Parts: sequence; C-alpha cells; structure tokens
Amino acid sequence: MRQFFSILLKRMRPIRFILFVLVVAVLVFTLTQVPSNFWTRITATDSPATHLKIRWRAPDTTSIPQTPEGELIRYGRKLVANTAYYLGPNGSVGNICNAMNCQNCHIDAGAKPYGNSFFGVAAIYPVFRPRSGVVESIEFRINDCLQRSMNGHTMDTTMREMRAMVAYLKWIGKDVPKGTKPEGTGTVDLHYLERPSDTLKGKLVYENKCKLCHGKNGQGIRKPKGEGFVYPPLWGPESYTTGAGLFRLSRFAGFVRFSMPFGAEYDKPQLTDEEAWDLAAFVNSQSRPKKSFSADWPDLRRKAIDYPYGPYADGFSEMDHKYGPFGPIKLVQDSLLRQKINAGK
Repeated sequence: MRQFFSILLKRMRPIRFILFVLVVAVLVFTLTQVPSNFWTRITATDSPATHLKIRWRAPDTTSIPQTPEGELIRYGRKLVANTAYYLGPNGSVGNICNAMNCQNCHIDAGAKPYGNSFFGVAAIYPVFRPRSGVVESIEFRINDCLQRSMNGHTMDTTMREMRAMVAYLKWIGKDVPKGTKPEGTGTVDLHYLERPSDTLKGKLVYENKCKLCHGKNGQGIRKPKGEGFVYPPLWGPESYTTGAGLFRLSRFAGFVRFSMPFGAEYDKPQLTDEEAWDLAAFVNSQSRPKKSFSADWPDLRRKAIDYPYGPYADGFSEMDHKYGPFGPIKLVQDSLLRQKINAGK
C-alpha cells in the first residue's frame, strides 16, 4: 500500500494528490454512515408505495436507547407480544380486548418478514385505505385491529399504551425511507387459484399440519396462567372476528404461506400456494364472533374481492367472493375502476 501511494505521488501533481485523498476520505466516511441494511435494498417503482425488493430485517432490540423514549418503545413491544396480560379480559391495565396477543397475528412482535410484519407501517402511514374510505393514522389502524381482530374496543389516543405501541411501530421501521414499502412487510400476495378454494382439502391440511398446535377444534392452547395463548384459537368465540383482515382468504393464505406451521420461513416454506388457499377456506368457514362495520367500503368498486359480505358492484355472489375463483372478479373490478377514472369520478 505504501509503495502504491509513493508511485501515485510521483505521477500526480501534489494538488491533485491532495484532492484525490480528500475524495477517498469523503467516500469512506459516507459508506460508514449509511444504515447497516442500506446495501440490502433495491428500489423499484410500484404505486402507491415504492417496494424495496430485498427482504428487510428488523433492527436489533439491543439498539433501543436507554432513554424515556426507549422505555416507551420497549413497553410498546411488550404490549404487542403480551397484549392479553396488559389489555385482555383480566388485563393489568384494563379490559380492552380478548385473550389473544397482537403477536399471534404479527409474528415475533411484527419482526418476522412476511409474518404480517410492521416494517413499512411508519413509512406509509398516514395513508388512505379503501375499506374505511378515509386517510388513517397509525393510531386509527391500531384501534381498528383491537376492534376487528381482537374483538375489543378502541383506546384513547392519549393513553400511554397507545403512545407506546406507536413508538414501537415507528422504531421497527425507523430505517425505512418515507413512502416506501420494504419487501417482507405485511404478508405475501399469492397468485389466485383458477378454481374455488376447497374447504375439504383445507381440512386435510389442517389435520396434518395445524392441529398439533391449534387443537382438534381450533381453540388454540392457553398459557399456563391463562392470561393469553401459546398458540391462538383459529375459530370459536375467542378468535378473530368476521370483520378482521384475516377473515379474507387472501390475507389468511398470504399469512400462513411462509409463516406456518411453526418453523416455516420464506426460503423454507411448509405449505404450497394451493394448500394455503384451501386452509384459509377451511378455517374461515368455521364459526367465530360476528362483527360488522356498516361504513366499510364506501366505494363498492374498490371493495376487496374476497370480502364475503355484500353488497357488491361487480355482479358476483357472496359465495364467489368468499371462495373464488378470484381472477374473474378482479378483471371486472379493474374494468369498473378504469371506467371510474375515465369518467373522472
């Protein structure tokens, strides 16, 4: 290295050599200042948010600062991981929801890629969502989950628990550029089957791959002290409601595809696409708490194609919207949306 710089100095004028050294120093400094996962990201335009094509990884929890804000973040993570202990039927803070934990549907407290992860939440919220027809804040979204997925009621946005959960969601996505959605956020959008999803095939999948943890009757396995579930109920009175996102087949199938059974990963799945769709059909055909929201989907042309309750703008039946095939429905919906755009409405 010393010989290299000696030769370089002889061949370059002193002023050019100094400029060369300065450029190298600036480059080295820049490379050491970017986030640790910066070089694992490749951007590509995909409206409404830019998707970062390489799977994201959550920050290390040991990096949470030892400050009052850090304490709030850590508390928020505890609330996500052990919701029932704090907010369940016998919660230490109050009775706000059922005995499930947020972590039951957001694996590893929302840190598992494709496991309904939280990576992109802070980057894309506030955001307009067709289901509500309004621009939603993070607080709005949390309260929506408490009502729909956990059969509970809303928290005041000034509560410490709400502020803590928001702080955690912002921390876990702290390195995500605003307006982007990293690959691995949420769940996977699976290709539609060319046939209706089959509940009988789904029952076989459940018997072979899910029953061990979630039980013969889908009621889950409770923690020893009863303050929550080790493995959550997939149906029954303590499970998610008919208003939950997972009650849509596409969301359930996309969730279990690379996260279930226990130990499954994106590069080591244990279910095929077809098994995931059929399992979703079987599980979501079982009884669960009914909860309706009359203000949902104010524009029927934008209604989720797998939302199994009418009315619809596309002419397909509730059975079609529950089990599919969804491809023909999507074609009609896209046509209706194009007509809307062309009409300027």
